Amino acid sequence: MDLQLKGKNAVVLGGTRGIGRAIAETLAGEGVHIALCSRNADAAAEAAGALAAKGVKALGRPADMANGQQIRNFIHEAGAALGGIDILISNASALDMGNSDEAWLHGLKTDVLGAVNAVDAALPFLTGAAEKHGDAAIVLIASVSAAEASSAQSYGAMKAALIHYGKGLARQHAGKKIRTNVISPGTIYFKGGVWEMIEKGAPEMFKNSLARNPLGRMGTPQEIANVAVFLASPAASFTTGANVIVDGGITARVNY
Repeated sequence: MDLQLKGKNAVVLGGTRGIGRAIAETLAGEGVHIALCSRNADAAAEAAGALAAKGVKALGRPADMANGQQIRNFIHEAGAALGGIDILISNASALDMGNSDEAWLHGLKTDVLGAVNAVDAALPFLTGAAEKHGDAAIVLIASVSAAEASSAQSYGAMKAALIHYGKGLARQHAGKKIRTNVISPGTIYFKGGVWEMIEKGAPEMFKNSLARNPLGRMGTPQEIANVAVFLASPAASFTTGANVIVDGGITARVNY
């Protein structure tokens, strides 16, 4: 299938490792020029260098999703450097499972307001791209934790807010040919990720979580990236407002 992505420009927030890195690399493999950010300047520079080696333009900058002005500045720089923005991927997360004031504020600033600030800054670029090419796309990375709760904590609530926000964006900007979709991953394992840390630090919890997966394993960042890149592409031109569950069947709910 031709995803019709070659020559497009994408911004990936949190694109140096895990799911974000897999999305950036997969987009670059399709000929998409990439701007990505991370709180770690060295990691952003390394990732941009690796993407540039694939033959695309690549920009890596340090920016903290919890700092609205930094994210807005990064988006503006990215749009200017790439010559526009066709695709915005919001992947970064506070990953805060706590129930303290600090956990709630950290999650709100990073997961929710980080995405809001990025979208607001990117909308003029996305609008221009949609007017020129007939399609632009926003993809927000949430979590199946949005619909499951075993205790009071901020992470799932922030992801639920992202899903609601994404649906609103989809409805609001459909007339401008800007599509917004959400992906809700299940348990995704990669080196240096949360599940590897749980595997090492809480092996019994890891074993129990692994056993809940009907496919008998956890997912990979690439499996999320494959869905994200499709949703970001003109090949998914009639898909907007969706929350796509990519969880290997771990959730039991029926998604009407």
